Amino acid sequence: MRRRSFVSGLAVTTAATGVGLTAAGHGAAATGRQAEPTLPSAGFWREVPVPAGEPAALLHAIAAGPGPGLAWAVGEEARSGSTAGRPLARTWDGSAWQHTDVSHLAFSGSIRSVAAVPYLPSDPAVEVAAWAVAYDRAGGDHLLAWNGDTWREHDFPGRGEDGTELWAVAVAPDGTLRISGARAGASRVLASGDPAGTRWDWSPGLPTADGTSPSLWNVHVDADGATWVSGGLVVARYDRSWHVLPELFGLRLSVTDLLPVAPDDIWLTGHDHGAGGPPGKPPAVVLRHYDGTAWSDVAAPFTVGSLGAIAPDAAGQPAVIAGWDYRDPGSAHYLRWNGTAWTSERGPAGTDGVTPLMSALARIPGTAGFWSAGTTAQSPYPPAQARIERYG
Repeated sequence: MRRRSFVSGLAVTTAATGVGLTAAGHGAAATGRQAEPTLPSAGFWREVPVPAGEPAALLHAIAAGPGPGLAWAVGEEARSGSTAGRPLARTWDGSAWQHTDVSHLAFSGSIRSVAAVPYLPSDPAVEVAAWAVAYDRAGGDHLLAWNGDTWREHDFPGRGEDGTELWAVAVAPDGTLRISGARAGASRVLASGDPAGTRWDWSPGLPTADGTSPSLWNVHVDADGATWVSGGLVVARYDRSWHVLPELFGLRLSVTDLLPVAPDDIWLTGHDHGAGGPPGKPPAVVLRHYDGTAWSDVAAPFTVGSLGAIAPDAAGQPAVIAGWDYRDPGSAHYLRWNGTAWTSERGPAGTDGVTPLMSALARIPGTAGFWSAGTTAQSPYPPAQARIERYG
């Protein structure tokens, strides 16, 4: 399936119970030189207003940087259940989230991943401060570049070809791109040779034990510049050659996010519906750690629901996880790493029937804070709206 795993693994519950899970300012802002916002620094989560979209609206991804005054959130609006709607984008200008017009993109689907560059480009020929990938219902995925005012199409090898897909994007410490995708019937990584995205190279196909080509919904770059991907039951590292980790275990497992701290220190989040069960059966929380030899389950403060995203601190160590607690869905259930275990932390309570589902996280550079993004309902139907929360 071409939808992000956080949707495909859980949308099955919607029909039976009405409870399903989804994934899921301008010129001056692009320079990063605007005045810093005067926001509280206290350690708590609060809702930050975001311009509404056409219901159902949801945010799939959020990115921030290179400083605290610039961030991007992307997703879709006018969604109908599992059918993607239209691209939706919002931009943080240092003081508020602003609507970003993307009607010029002229396709139906969603923007499903976004990544910010780690520094302001010093080369005047490099004007891109963030990158995104988008799904087009008509076929032919899109690479988008932020030009200071909005998102614009950017060329890449395989663009418009049948069988070429783009699933997620990450930016390496040196400003180059890593995109998980598919071409010529195989799962691959598309890497840029420069921060401007003018030179590209597709990796060899991901080798899998059963010869399948999983959709690699997650891509990350570690401190050494190696690329990590996950999809299906596969987690792998690409650094001029592939290294596939031991296969994940799970009957109906959906991996929502991945945090590669080091080759022997990998975290992943998700959910698993397990074997069979009645219609509307909620999933079990999945939190796992890889120690260089094997995967192991890690205890979480709640067990029924899902963990939607994981974010590191400034040193690249695990910091925060965003979750949905099936038994207490009135606010987002965040997990905070204290160095030895994950502890509970709650977001602001939803009002007027809002049940926050936060499925994306981003560290706010230069601060101890985080952005969290998602939607206001457990089912991707109206009146669901985009929701953003902030820590710090």
